Amino acid sequence: MEEIRVGTCSWTDKALVSSGWYPTGHRDAEGRLRHYATRFPVAEVDSTYYGLPSTRNSLLWIDRTPAGFRFDVKAFSLLTGHPTRPEALPADLRPAFARQRERPGVDPGLLDDVWDRYSGALEPLRASGRLGTLVFQFSHRFVPGRPAVEFLRRCRERAAGWPVAVEFRNPGWWRDEHADATTALLTDLDAGAVAVDMAQDLPSSVPPVVRVTTPELALVRFHGRSDAWRTGTKEERFRHSYTREELSEWVPRVREAAERAREVHVLFNNCCGDAAVRAAQSMRQLLGLS
Repeated sequence: MEEIRVGTCSWTDKALVSSGWYPTGHRDAEGRLRHYATRFPVAEVDSTYYGLPSTRNSLLWIDRTPAGFRFDVKAFSLLTGHPTRPEALPADLRPAFARQRERPGVDPGLLDDVWDRYSGALEPLRASGRLGTLVFQFSHRFVPGRPAVEFLRRCRERAAGWPVAVEFRNPGWWRDEHADATTALLTDLDAGAVAVDMAQDLPSSVPPVVRVTTPELALVRFHGRSDAWRTGTKEERFRHSYTREELSEWVPRVREAAERAREVHVLFNNCCGDAAVRAAQSMRQLLGLS
């Protein structure tokens, strides 16, 4: 069995900070990450979806974590075709963004510029060995078909040489009729397939399919099992406290993935209070990691 790392999808979530999980003296930005890194060996960086990262933050994250710690970093929204606020872009790129807003798609040249800023800021993480993978999460509107495949290939070409994992929010990619083709596509792109846990009784439910498509890394993200997945507030969508029985369903799947990938990252996104850190600790115990 190769290395299994368990953590959460944010160490800065307001609900976690206000839950009291961080002890007194460790509630500032530096203290939170230093404390988190004593409890878990991996964390997801969510803020990079909403705005471009900075080299300064990458250097601070390196300084505040031990050697061997991993950060899985979300791709910026524009890179995955999500709606993006002009204010999220650097001022010098906003005119180009405004010029293309009335046209279908996004200007590839603008995406190249955005990628250069994004990857440049994360280069210290990669050089230090702290980077786990970049997480390209695609929306429910990203449906299986030629346009999506072409867009995905362009994303991978842009990120050549970087570790990439892909999460599809449209369930069609992992339903029986497409699952093998999706696996083959991601294998060809040398991109990790993100497996997800979520409520399974909704039209938008993504099946809990685990496929290892690159030998370097397999990734599982736990979103909770709320029925408000696409209809509620953020708190309602992610409000769920995992039981040991629910987590136990995943133990054999995670261990099987670990037999085929050098690292497996298991990340909890049920960010409501301290539910994610409690679930992560329970999963570590079930896997015999703590």
